[in-house]
Amino acid sequence: MERRVFAVGTILAGIGVALGAFGAHALKARMSPELLGTFETGVRYQMYHALGLLALAWAISRWPDRRLMPAAWLLFGGTAVFSGSLYLLVLSGTRWLGAITPLGGVALIAGWSWIAWRLLAPQRG
Repeated sequence: MERRVFAVGTILAGIGVALGAFGAHALKARMSPELLGTFETGVRYQMYHALGLLALAWAISRWPDRRLMPAAWLLFGGTAVFSGSLYLLVLSGTRWLGAITPLGGVALIAGWSWIAWRLLAPQRG
């Protein structure tokens, strides 16, 4: 279980580096500073949550609990929706995508909350 969570974290981190380089080099001359900032926000949150998934994998190996897996899904899904909607907004110019970005943010908050809840809950047995 923790191996898969760690792998997803590394994949998100690698893609984050590639998208960061793409934004810094390919988009810099083509986008307004505002749109470039939006793209960079997507990359930044993607990297934060890639590292969060790595930390979650470690936590799962340290305190084995299958009930931590929903948090991994929330962090992954939240990152895909939050950062993905920002990338698509910038690259496509489709402004309504900004309306779904907060849904990704809510999933990210729920993921972190889930982790805290599971780790602070009294252990049985």
